[in-house]
Amino acid sequence: MEIGIGLPSMIPGIPGRLILDWARAAEQAGFSTLGTLDRLVYGNLETVPTLAAAAAVTERIGLTTAVMIGPYRGNGALLAKQLATVDRLSDGRLTVGIAVGSRPDDFEATASPYAERGKAFDAQLAELRAAWAGEPRGYAGPIGPAPVRPGGPPLLIGGGSAAAFRRMAEYGAGWILGAGGPDAFAAAADTARASWRDAGREGEPRLVAIGYVSLGDEAEEHARRYLGDYYSFVGDYVDRIVAGALTTQQTVADAVAGFTAAGCDELILFPANPDLQQIGLIADATGLS
Repeated sequence: MEIGIGLPSMIPGIPGRLILDWARAAEQAGFSTLGTLDRLVYGNLETVPTLAAAAAVTERIGLTTAVMIGPYRGNGALLAKQLATVDRLSDGRLTVGIAVGSRPDDFEATASPYAERGKAFDAQLAELRAAWAGEPRGYAGPIGPAPVRPGGPPLLIGGGSAAAFRRMAEYGAGWILGAGGPDAFAAAADTARASWRDAGREGEPRLVAIGYVSLGDEAEEHARRYLGDYYSFVGDYVDRIVAGALTTQQTVADAVAGFTAAGCDELILFPANPDLQQIGLIADATGLS
């Protein structure tokens, strides 16, 4: 199983320069990818320009939106161009985790109908495919730039609904778990594989999961401060999310073992503490160093 690391772009108030330093250090440490989370009504950095910045200062490490929310970003044409641009800047290192979303405030802020987000997402995925295939859209021809890989960056569809697995089988290269431990991953991964086979797709879907980690001094305090704020909208359930954070080397090692046993292809660990020393601590705990 590959081990990726999230950028600290979701932590409000971080200096922009930290993204560049973090990206360089993560690549040097041997992580498989740099991940971004996505939210509109929050003090985070926006995912597309963040990954463009990370692409500019790295050469080998992957770039993954884990997970981008699609429907409030329009019909897909502009998003296709933005993502193809990051794909070009990174020489084909981009993977797009994308989902329908579940926070009404993000949709309200963009005047996007929350109740119609599933229909909008289906249309958006179809437009991404068409744009990246080079279908003409005007006098000058297709929406460019052409992605590095034929068909565009691979899509990992997020979500646990029947519609999510249908979309994965139709448009995706795989599926991504937005939250949950190895047991939740294993159950959903079986559904993803079955949906893939039922659609007549060849091979196996790529299966990816994310987790939250905070190590070293005041690890639990950092996890509680960041995750408690980020997930405050879920009410009392936030305590379970905070409790699920990986705050010791042993819990990280157990998570790696559990996801590996469940057939996960890549685990992306997002930091609750933006200190650069977290990169080395996470690398040590996962066995990368």
